[in-house]
Amino acid sequence: MSDLPNCPECNSEYTYVDGAMFVCPECAHEWSQNATAEAENTQPVYRDANGNILNDGDTVSVIKDLKIRGTSSVVKVGTKVKNIRLVEGDHDIDCKIPGVGPMKLKSEFVKKV
Repeated sequence: MSDLPNCPECNSEYTYVDGAMFVCPECAHEWSQNATAEAENTQPVYRDANGNILNDGDTVSVIKDLKIRGTSSVVKVGTKVKNIRLVEGDHDIDCKIPGVGPMKLKSEFVKKV
């Protein structure tokens, strides 16, 4: 069996090496061997409004009044949110806000406490 990675475009298992590049014979996609190693090691890094790195379980504080869609309620500035969970997507943080309930927040509207 071969230890070559599958094609990132079509997921074909029939890739081969041509010099310093991997090549897919099915879709003709070419990519470098270094790009494959870097893609496996990269994980998203989430930062707050001040540039601090956020981790799962951190406590953050809201830095701006945030309207809650579909209601007339607002999450006030300074609201502390404990035990956040980081997720991929357009909203980076899943959390429970006291008095409001479960919400998704963008990391650009919070600061680490």
